[in-house]
Amino acid sequence: MVIEYRFAENRLERLPEFAAELVRLKVDVIVGIGTLAPLAAKRATTTIPIVMTAAGDPLGSGLVASLARPGGNVTGMSLMAPELGGKRLELLKELLPRLARVAVLWNAANPYAALVFKETQTAGRALGIEVQSLEVRSPDDFNGAFETVRREHPDALITVEDPLSFNHRKLIADFAAGQLLPTLHGFKEDVAAGALMSYGANLADLSRRAAGYVDKILRGAKPADLPVQQPTKFDLVINLTTAKALGLDVPPTLLARADEVIE
Repeated sequence: MVIEYRFAENRLERLPEFAAELVRLKVDVIVGIGTLAPLAAKRATTTIPIVMTAAGDPLGSGLVASLARPGGNVTGMSLMAPELGGKRLELLKELLPRLARVAVLWNAANPYAALVFKETQTAGRALGIEVQSLEVRSPDDFNGAFETVRREHPDALITVEDPLSFNHRKLIADFAAGQLLPTLHGFKEDVAAGALMSYGANLADLSRRAAGYVDKILRGAKPADLPVQQPTKFDLVINLTTAKALGLDVPPTLLARADEVIE
Protein backbone atom coordinates (compact mmCIF):
# COMPACT_ATOMS: atom_id res chain seq x y z
CA MET A 1 0.00 0.00 0.00
CA VAL A 2 1.30 3.44 -0.95
CA ILE A 3 -0.03 6.46 0.95
CA GLU A 4 0.17 9.91 -0.65
CA TYR A 5 0.14 12.60 2.07
CA ARG A 6 -0.91 16.19 1.42
CA PHE A 7 -1.00 18.79 4.23
CA ALA A 8 -2.27 22.32 3.58
CA GLU A 9 -0.67 23.86 6.71
CA ASN A 10 -3.84 25.95 7.29
CA ARG A 11 -3.67 27.43 3.79
CA LEU A 12 -7.19 26.45 2.81
CA GLU A 13 -6.77 27.77 -0.72
CA ARG A 14 -4.40 24.84 -1.38
CA LEU A 15 -7.03 22.14 -0.72
CA PRO A 16 -8.49 22.17 -4.28
CA GLU A 17 -4.96 21.94 -5.71
CA PHE A 18 -4.15 18.92 -3.54
CA ALA A 19 -7.47 17.23 -4.30
CA ALA A 20 -6.91 17.64 -8.05
CA GLU A 21 -3.40 16.26 -7.68
CA LEU A 22 -4.66 13.13 -5.90
CA VAL A 23 -7.26 12.63 -8.62
CA ARG A 24 -4.54 12.86 -11.29
CA LEU A 25 -2.58 10.21 -9.39
CA LYS A 26 -5.63 7.93 -9.69
CA VAL A 27 -5.58 6.90 -6.05
CA ASP A 28 -8.04 4.20 -4.97
CA VAL A 29 -9.41 6.13 -1.96
CA ILE A 30 -9.08 9.71 -0.71
CA VAL A 31 -9.13 10.20 3.08
CA GLY A 32 -9.99 13.72 4.23
CA ILE A 33 -9.66 15.16 7.73
CA GLY A 34 -12.23 17.68 8.91
CA THR A 35 -14.94 19.18 6.68
CA LEU A 36 -13.14 21.38 4.16
CA ALA A 37 -10.72 18.71 2.88
CA PRO A 38 -13.48 16.21 1.97
CA LEU A 39 -15.46 19.06 0.35
CA ALA A 40 -12.46 19.91 -1.86
CA ALA A 41 -12.09 16.23 -2.77
CA LYS A 42 -15.78 15.93 -3.61
CA ARG A 43 -15.54 18.89 -5.97
CA ALA A 44 -12.55 17.25 -7.67
CA THR A 45 -14.07 13.81 -8.28
CA THR A 46 -17.44 12.05 -8.35
CA THR A 47 -15.94 8.58 -8.84
CA ILE A 48 -13.02 8.07 -6.44
CA PRO A 49 -14.31 7.02 -2.99
CA ILE A 50 -13.79 9.62 -0.27
CA VAL A 51 -13.67 8.74 3.44
CA MET A 52 -14.09 11.50 6.05
CA THR A 53 -12.29 10.90 9.33
CA ALA A 54 -13.87 13.70 11.37
CA ALA A 55 -16.23 15.88 9.33
CA GLY A 56 -18.22 18.37 11.33
CA ASP A 57 -21.62 18.48 9.66
CA PRO A 58 -21.51 16.27 6.55
CA LEU A 59 -25.23 16.66 5.86
CA GLY A 60 -25.48 20.42 6.33
CA SER A 61 -22.27 21.08 4.39
CA GLY A 62 -23.49 19.03 1.42
CA LEU A 63 -20.96 16.22 1.66
CA VAL A 64 -23.69 13.57 1.73
CA ALA A 65 -27.37 13.42 0.84
CA SER A 66 -28.26 11.37 3.91
CA LEU A 67 -26.42 10.03 6.96
CA ALA A 68 -28.04 6.62 6.59
CA ARG A 69 -27.49 6.38 2.83
CA PRO A 70 -24.83 8.88 1.68
CA GLY A 71 -25.78 8.29 -1.95
CA GLY A 72 -22.56 9.43 -3.63
CA ASN A 73 -18.83 8.77 -3.38
CA VAL A 74 -18.42 10.19 0.16
CA THR A 75 -18.88 8.50 3.54
CA GLY A 76 -17.03 8.22 6.85
CA MET A 77 -17.13 9.66 10.36
CA SER A 78 -18.84 12.80 11.68
CA LEU A 79 -17.87 14.87 14.72
CA MET A 80 -21.37 16.22 15.17
CA ALA A 81 -23.49 15.19 18.12
CA PRO A 82 -26.72 16.71 19.47
CA GLU A 83 -26.45 19.31 22.24
CA LEU A 84 -22.64 19.43 22.23
CA GLY A 85 -22.56 23.20 22.79
CA GLY A 86 -25.00 22.97 25.69
CA LYS A 87 -23.08 20.18 27.37
CA ARG A 88 -19.89 22.21 27.27
CA LEU A 89 -21.57 25.22 28.87
CA GLU A 90 -23.01 22.96 31.59
CA LEU A 91 -19.54 21.58 32.36
CA LEU A 92 -18.12 25.09 32.66
CA LYS A 93 -21.04 26.13 34.86
CA GLU A 94 -20.35 23.20 37.16
CA LEU A 95 -16.72 24.28 37.46
CA LEU A 96 -17.53 28.01 37.67
CA PRO A 97 -20.92 28.46 39.41
CA ARG A 98 -20.85 32.24 38.83
CA LEU A 99 -20.25 31.86 35.11
CA ALA A 100 -21.96 34.74 33.28
CA ARG A 101 -20.06 35.39 30.05
CA VAL A 102 -18.21 32.95 27.79
CA ALA A 103 -16.16 33.82 24.71
CA VAL A 104 -16.26 31.26 21.88
CA LEU A 105 -13.29 31.05 19.51
CA TRP A 106 -14.42 29.50 16.21
CA ASN A 107 -13.34 29.28 12.59
CA ALA A 108 -15.93 31.20 10.56
CA ALA A 109 -14.71 29.45 7.37
CA ASN A 110 -15.75 26.05 8.73
CA PRO A 111 -19.49 25.11 8.51
CA TYR A 112 -19.13 22.75 11.47
CA ALA A 113 -17.64 25.44 13.71
CA ALA A 114 -20.45 27.81 12.72
CA LEU A 115 -23.05 25.19 13.64
CA VAL A 116 -21.49 24.49 17.05
CA PHE A 117 -21.23 28.23 17.77
CA LYS A 118 -24.92 28.77 16.99
CA GLU A 119 -25.83 25.79 19.17
CA THR A 120 -23.72 27.24 22.00
CA GLN A 121 -25.52 30.58 21.63
CA THR A 122 -28.90 28.86 21.91
CA ALA A 123 -27.80 26.91 24.97
CA GLY A 124 -26.38 30.09 26.51
CA ARG A 125 -29.75 31.84 26.27
CA ALA A 126 -31.42 28.90 28.02
CA LEU A 127 -28.79 28.85 30.77
CA GLY A 128 -28.62 32.63 31.23
CA ILE A 129 -25.01 32.79 29.99
CA GLU A 130 -23.87 35.49 27.56
CA VAL A 131 -21.99 33.98 24.61
CA GLN A 132 -19.47 36.24 22.86
CA SER A 133 -18.21 35.47 19.33
CA LEU A 134 -14.49 35.40 18.51
CA GLU A 135 -14.30 34.68 14.78
CA VAL A 136 -11.07 33.57 13.12
CA ARG A 137 -10.43 32.43 9.56
CA SER A 138 -6.63 32.17 9.46
CA PRO A 139 -3.65 32.17 11.85
CA ASP A 140 -3.39 35.94 11.31
CA ASP A 141 -6.73 36.44 13.10
CA PHE A 142 -5.67 35.07 16.48
CA ASN A 143 -4.03 38.27 17.68
CA GLY A 144 -7.23 40.23 17.11
CA ALA A 145 -9.29 37.62 18.96
CA PHE A 146 -6.83 37.63 21.85
CA GLU A 147 -6.97 41.42 22.04
CA THR A 148 -10.76 41.23 22.34
CA VAL A 149 -10.41 38.82 25.25
CA ARG A 150 -7.95 41.16 26.99
CA ARG A 151 -10.40 44.03 26.56
CA GLU A 152 -13.66 42.25 27.41
CA HIS A 153 -12.48 39.91 30.22
CA PRO A 154 -14.90 36.96 29.72
CA ASP A 155 -15.26 34.42 32.54
CA ALA A 156 -14.15 31.51 30.32
CA LEU A 157 -13.18 30.59 26.78
CA ILE A 158 -14.54 27.77 24.60
CA THR A 159 -12.58 26.83 21.49
CA VAL A 160 -14.58 24.99 18.82
CA GLU A 161 -12.52 22.15 17.42
CA ASP A 162 -11.37 22.31 13.82
CA PRO A 163 -8.00 21.98 12.03
CA LEU A 164 -7.13 25.66 12.48
CA SER A 165 -7.65 25.74 16.25
CA PHE A 166 -6.20 22.24 16.66
CA ASN A 167 -2.95 23.16 14.93
CA HIS A 168 -2.65 26.26 17.14
CA ARG A 169 -3.74 24.60 20.39
CA LYS A 170 -0.47 25.45 22.18
CA LEU A 171 -0.75 29.11 21.18
CA ILE A 172 -4.31 29.28 22.52
CA ALA A 173 -3.47 27.42 25.73
CA ASP A 174 -0.47 29.63 26.44
CA PHE A 175 -2.50 32.79 25.87
CA ALA A 176 -5.29 31.60 28.19
CA ALA A 177 -2.76 30.67 30.88
CA GLY A 178 -1.25 34.15 30.67
CA GLN A 179 -4.72 35.67 31.14
CA LEU A 180 -5.66 33.24 33.95
CA LEU A 181 -8.62 32.28 31.76
CA PRO A 182 -10.36 28.89 32.19
CA THR A 183 -10.79 27.13 28.84
CA LEU A 184 -12.76 24.26 27.40
CA HIS A 185 -11.74 22.69 24.10
CA GLY A 186 -12.93 19.86 21.85
CA PHE A 187 -10.03 17.39 21.99
CA LYS A 188 -7.92 15.88 24.74
CA GLU A 189 -4.83 16.88 22.75
CA ASP A 190 -5.71 20.49 23.63
CA VAL A 191 -5.55 19.64 27.33
CA ALA A 192 -2.20 17.92 26.85
CA ALA A 193 -1.01 21.23 25.38
CA GLY A 194 -2.00 23.04 28.60
CA ALA A 195 -5.71 23.84 28.27
CA LEU A 196 -7.92 23.34 31.32
CA MET A 197 -10.60 20.96 30.01
CA SER A 198 -11.88 19.29 26.89
CA TYR A 199 -15.12 17.57 25.99
CA GLY A 200 -15.67 16.07 22.59
CA ALA A 201 -15.35 13.12 20.26
CA ASN A 202 -12.40 10.77 20.56
CA LEU A 203 -10.24 11.41 17.48
CA ALA A 204 -8.35 8.14 17.72
CA ASP A 205 -11.63 6.20 17.82
CA LEU A 206 -12.97 8.06 14.77
CA SER A 207 -9.72 7.48 12.86
CA ARG A 208 -9.76 3.73 13.58
CA ARG A 209 -13.36 3.47 12.41
CA ALA A 210 -12.56 5.49 9.27
CA ALA A 211 -9.70 3.08 8.53
CA GLY A 212 -12.25 0.27 8.74
CA TYR A 213 -14.29 1.99 6.03
CA VAL A 214 -11.20 2.32 3.82
CA ASP A 215 -10.65 -1.41 4.22
CA LYS A 216 -14.24 -2.19 3.24
CA ILE A 217 -14.05 0.06 0.18
CA LEU A 218 -10.78 -1.51 -0.98
CA ARG A 219 -12.53 -4.88 -0.70
CA GLY A 220 -15.39 -3.73 -2.94
CA ALA A 221 -17.92 -1.87 -0.77
CA LYS A 222 -19.48 1.31 -2.20
CA PRO A 223 -19.40 4.57 -0.18
CA ALA A 224 -23.06 5.17 -1.08
CA ASP A 225 -24.01 2.08 0.92
CA LEU A 226 -21.89 2.79 4.02
CA PRO A 227 -23.78 5.03 6.50
CA VAL A 228 -22.05 8.04 7.98
CA GLN A 229 -21.21 7.20 11.58
CA GLN A 230 -21.49 9.68 14.43
CA PRO A 231 -19.32 9.71 17.57
CA THR A 232 -19.98 6.95 20.07
CA LYS A 233 -17.28 7.95 22.56
CA PHE A 234 -16.86 11.37 24.12
CA ASP A 235 -13.93 12.26 26.35
CA LEU A 236 -13.96 14.61 29.33
CA VAL A 237 -10.34 15.44 30.14
CA ILE A 238 -9.19 17.76 32.93
CA ASN A 239 -5.75 19.26 33.50
CA LEU A 240 -5.30 19.61 37.27
CA THR A 241 -1.93 21.33 36.83
CA THR A 242 -3.64 24.09 34.85
CA ALA A 243 -6.51 24.23 37.36
CA LYS A 244 -4.02 24.76 40.17
CA ALA A 245 -2.25 27.51 38.22
CA LEU A 246 -5.64 29.22 37.75
CA GLY A 247 -6.47 28.86 41.44
CA LEU A 248 -9.46 26.62 40.74
CA ASP A 249 -10.75 23.72 42.82
CA VAL A 250 -12.30 21.16 40.50
CA PRO A 251 -15.45 19.67 42.10
CA PRO A 252 -15.10 15.98 42.99
CA THR A 253 -18.27 15.24 41.00
CA LEU A 254 -16.59 16.59 37.85
CA LEU A 255 -13.36 14.69 38.50
CA ALA A 256 -15.32 11.48 39.01
CA ARG A 257 -16.82 11.79 35.52
CA ALA A 258 -13.52 12.57 33.80
CA ASP A 259 -12.18 9.99 31.36
CA GLU A 260 -8.66 11.27 31.96
CA VAL A 261 -7.05 13.57 34.50
CA ILE A 262 -3.67 15.18 33.82
CA GLU A 263 -1.67 16.01 36.95
